Amino acid sequence: MIDLFSIALSHGLILAAMWRVMMRPELDEEGAADSKPERPWLKKQQEPHGDA
Repeated sequence: MIDLFSIALSHGLILAAMWRVMMRPELDEEGAADSKPERPWLKKQQEPHGDA
């Protein structure tokens, strides 16, 4: 019983993840792979440091 539940749970989570990926609007755009994704967490690292 536990084995069936764990298999159903893991496969259900995989299906939910696949569904979310397939419904993304970026998949419908032709030029989506050419553009660089925005990475706001890297903006602090790219700024020049004036302390040195």
